[in-house]
Amino acid sequence: MSPKILVVCGPTASGKTRLAVELALRHGGEVVSADSMQIYRRMDIGTAKPALAETRGVPHHMLDVAEPGEDYSVARYVEAAAACVDDILARGKLPIVAGGTGLYVDSLLSGRTFASFTPESGHRARLQAIAAAEGLSPLRAELEKIDPEAAARLHPNDEKRIIRALEVWYETGKTITAHNLETQALPPRYDALKLGLNFADRADLWARIDARVDEMMDAGLEAEVRALLAEGIPERCTAMQAIGYKEMAAALREGRSAAAAAGEIKLRSRQYAKRQLTWFRRDKAVRWMNWDKIPNFANALQNSTAYMEDFGLL
Repeated sequence: MSPKILVVCGPTASGKTRLAVELALRHGGEVVSADSMQIYRRMDIGTAKPALAETRGVPHHMLDVAEPGEDYSVARYVEAAAACVDDILARGKLPIVAGGTGLYVDSLLSGRTFASFTPESGHRARLQAIAAAEGLSPLRAELEKIDPEAAARLHPNDEKRIIRALEVWYETGKTITAHNLETQALPPRYDALKLGLNFADRADLWARIDARVDEMMDAGLEAEVRALLAEGIPERCTAMQAIGYKEMAAALREGRSAAAAAGEIKLRSRQYAKRQLTWFRRDKAVRWMNWDKIPNFANALQNSTAYMEDFGLL
């Protein structure tokens, strides 16, 4: 049987970290972050990385595990996060996976494996060079011959995934469709109780997001972005595409005000929250708790504990 663990998920600014800490304190747990941007060192303010006071002594894993210039993958996350979860279980503690990156959460729980990537093979660089010189048409035509299912599934302009599908074929001799079918047939790595946080009135979530961005600005987001750029972190790298960093870096480059960047960050954050909700709502196993205007963590702790008892986690 798959080990039982707890997941706290939902959109940005919904209180995931706070509830995860409360549950960890109550039930002897440790938190494993499932946030694709909190993995980066020196990116604290814009990612809303929990400060020491917020963690309240609860161990937090998968924070500050990569340099901002690294091309960190979901495959690397799953390998490292699963090691954390298994260690927590081995010590008789409760693993609490908390975060809003749905792909990270789902991939960790399923135990999904990913086709290898070896930069020294040169396949990706060759395919990228073709795309740059000739466009995606020849690559799409090649994929249609090799893996017609993947070609039909992917958007014609999705350069990253088209190249990845071809790369998997050249690296492994197996189509990405076949690889995905094999991994989907595997039993899940973990049996998770998934608790979802949201607000009953979307306007209250928007207000929370706006307030959080204002707090980030007051805490020095502009200075944080300037420092990253000053150390040579490229604007185009994955880490600098994070909401908050991308908008602030563009404003600095274009000579626009930090206030203008803050307005754009609020908009992008609300758009991201919508995408997060769409992702997590597809999973009918998520048990949602909808806050009123002011989150009631005492009530959420009580309800979560009841869910955990029913699920067999306690």
